[in-house]
Amino acid sequence: MDHIINGDSSGKWKMKESEPLPGAILPYKRIIAFYGNLYSKNMGILGELPKQEVLDKLQKEVKAWEEADTVMQVQPALHYIAVTAQGSPGKGNKYRLRMPFSQIDTVLKMAEKINAIVFLDIQVALSTLEDEVPQLEKYLKLPNVHLGIDPEFSMKGGQKPGSVIGSFDAADINYASEYLKKIVKENNLPPKILVVHRFTQGMIKNYKNIKTQPEVQVVMHMDGWGFPAKKVNTYKEFIYKEPVEYTGFKLFYKNDTKSNGRLLTHKELLNLKPQPVYIQYQ
Repeated sequence: MDHIINGDSSGKWKMKESEPLPGAILPYKRIIAFYGNLYSKNMGILGELPKQEVLDKLQKEVKAWEEADTVMQVQPALHYIAVTAQGSPGKGNKYRLRMPFSQIDTVLKMAEKINAIVFLDIQVALSTLEDEVPQLEKYLKLPNVHLGIDPEFSMKGGQKPGSVIGSFDAADINYASEYLKKIVKENNLPPKILVVHRFTQGMIKNYKNIKTQPEVQVVMHMDGWGFPAKKVNTYKEFIYKEPVEYTGFKLFYKNDTKSNGRLLTHKELLNLKPQPVYIQYQ
């Protein structure tokens, strides 16, 4: 954990008083994840390329990270959007679409080929985590499947997804965490990881009330795009200044490189305080 704190002297980020539960991935490994949806070439790298090309490209990124940081092991991951926000109301007028289990099964088979873990991501739109998370329980009971939740598309005011940036309250995040904790305890599983996306102040309400517990490792994930300086500033303002547990950072192969932009380098990411333990490529 001292490696992750990275010399920060603010007191915001502290060494944990106890060791993580057996089988915990964090803080021992850095997760390198490819994000997207198999139905869309526009939602991330996971759906842009043929399946084997996706896996080959991910393994190259993993190797690059192993060379960039010899202290931490690297864990590959596929981060699949299992519930996607929609532009039309759809069944139930919830503006969200649940992916068929056959697609999730396909992602699990892909992951198995390279010993990757899987994240199932939820964009609730006008639905709720209480309605959506239980739909994925049979997968969350698997030891290699974890959860992501995206406040950007949580439309608490009833707006159409994408018209405004949505939000989660600490109570929403705590619900997801408690649900995962129950699964861990009932099935004697290693800790689950809960990834929470964030790139604005308003996306997360009452962060100080977010509960951490041994059975669930919470990653606050900076997923804004733009020039390197803007992304680093977003990380400092909304991730570093409002500490929860672990941190993540997203790199966009396309959006970050528009208008002569570029991806942050491994060194630049490793210089962040604290160091992100979850790196996502979209």
